[in-house]
Amino acid sequence: MSKYSAPAQELLEHIGGKENVATVTHCVTRMRFVLKDPKLANIENIENIDLVKGTFTQAGQFQVIIGNEVSSFYNDFVKIANIETASKDEAKVAAKQNMNWLQRMIAHLADIFTPIIPALVVGGLILGFRNVIGDIKLLEDGTKTIVDVSQFWAGVHAFLWLIGEAVFHFLPVGITWAIARKMGTSEILGIVLGITLVSPQLLNAYGVAGADSIPVWDFGFMQIEMIGYQAQVIPAILAGFLLTYLERKLRDITPNSISMIVVPFFALIPTVLIAHTVLGPIGWSIGSVISDVVYTSLSSAFGWLFAAIFGFAYAPLVITGLHHMTNAIDLQLMSEIGGTNLWPMIALSNIAQGSAVLAMIYINRKNEAEKQVSVPAAISCYLGVTEPAMFGINLKYGFPFLAAMIGSMMAAVISVSSNVMANSIGVGGLPGILSIQPQHMVMFALAMIVAIVVPFMLTIVFAKTNMGKISFKRK
Repeated sequence: MSKYSAPAQELLEHIGGKENVATVTHCVTRMRFVLKDPKLANIENIENIDLVKGTFTQAGQFQVIIGNEVSSFYNDFVKIANIETASKDEAKVAAKQNMNWLQRMIAHLADIFTPIIPALVVGGLILGFRNVIGDIKLLEDGTKTIVDVSQFWAGVHAFLWLIGEAVFHFLPVGITWAIARKMGTSEILGIVLGITLVSPQLLNAYGVAGADSIPVWDFGFMQIEMIGYQAQVIPAILAGFLLTYLERKLRDITPNSISMIVVPFFALIPTVLIAHTVLGPIGWSIGSVISDVVYTSLSSAFGWLFAAIFGFAYAPLVITGLHHMTNAIDLQLMSEIGGTNLWPMIALSNIAQGSAVLAMIYINRKNEAEKQVSVPAAISCYLGVTEPAMFGINLKYGFPFLAAMIGSMMAAVISVSSNVMANSIGVGGLPGILSIQPQHMVMFALAMIVAIVVPFMLTIVFAKTNMGKISFKRK
C-alpha cells in the first residue's frame, strides 16, 4: 500500500466523492479539479490532510496544493477514485462550466499570451543586454560604449537585433498563431494572417508618424493604406478572432469534398481585407488610448498613488486570474513608448511574496516539515513563479501575504516615482533587473531591496503580534 493511499482516500471523500469530479489533472505542485458542485468540497477537512499545503479556486478549477510529490500522489488518487486521467486542455474546457463571462474572457487572454511569454522574456533580456553594451558609456572616462571600442561586441549588438526584431516587431504573428491554436483552427492560416499584418511591403508602424506619404493599394473605386501593425497587440487579437470565427462557420456549412479549398480561401482573404480596413485602425486607436491612460496615470503627479494601489493589489489579482490582462497592456506600452513602466511593479510584487516566505523560513527554522514546502517555494518565487509561495505559505498564514502586499506597494511607489522602465516583460523575480532599461537599473535595484527587506521585517513583526498568533492556529 502506497504512502499516498490514505491521504488520497481522504481527499476523495472530502472533495465530494468520485461522482463530484468532472475532471482532474495536475501541474508541478497542484492537483487541479473541475468539480460538478464546488460547494460539496469540504475545504477545512481537505486542508487538514497531512500532505495538503493549501487550496484555492482559480479559472473554474479547485486546486489542491500538494508540492513536489504531486505526480505520485495524483497517480494513486486516480487509481483509488477509478477516474480516467485528463489533459490540461480537457480540464480547461471542463472548467469553463464554472466560469462567468469575465472569467472566461480572462481565461481566453491567458491562453493567448501564455504560449508566447517565453519568446517575450528572451526578447526582453536581449534588448536589455543590447542597451548595456550599446547605449551606456562605460569606457574611456564615460565617453564611449563597449560597442564603440570593440568590433566583436558591435557584431554581437547587430546580430542580437535579429532576434529582438523577430520577437517584438513580428509579435502579431505569434498572437494570431496562438489564437488559431487556442480555437482549434488552422494554425498555418493564423501565421499567414500575422505575416500580412507585418509584411515588409507595408509602411512600418514606427514610421507612420514621420512619413511624407503613405502608400496605398489602389482599386480604382477605393484605396487602402498600406500600413503595418508591427508590435501591435489589439489589431492582431481582433484579426485573429475574426479568422477563427469565419473558418469555423465555413467548416460547418461547406461540404467535406471542397472544404480544403473553400474554407481557407474564404476565411483568409476577407479577414486580411477587413483587418487592414476596419479592425487594424480600430485596434490601433483602442491600444493607443489604453497605453496613453496607463502611461499618463503612472507619469502624472498622482502616479505614486496609482503605483501604490497597483503594487498593493497585484497579488490579490493573481488569485482571481485578472493579472493576465496586464500582459496585453505591457505589450501595448512597449509598442507605443518603447518600454513598460507597469511590468517592473509586477516583478517587485513577486519578489515581495518570496521575501515573506523567506521570513517564514526563518520563523519556522526548526520545523523540518515546514521547510520542505517553504524553501522550494521561496526559490521559485524569486525566479518568478509565485503560486507555491502565495498559496502554499503566504495565504495559508495570512499575515505574510499582507506583509508582502505592503512591501510591494512601497517598492512600486519607488519604481514609478523614479520613472523606471523595462524593455519588455521579463523574468518576474530577482532576474527581472536584466529586463530593466540600463539607465533605470540603480533605482530598480533600490526598489528590489525594499521589496526584500520590508516584507521580511513585517512578517517577523506580524508573527509576534496577535495577528501572527491567530494565524498560527491554522495548519
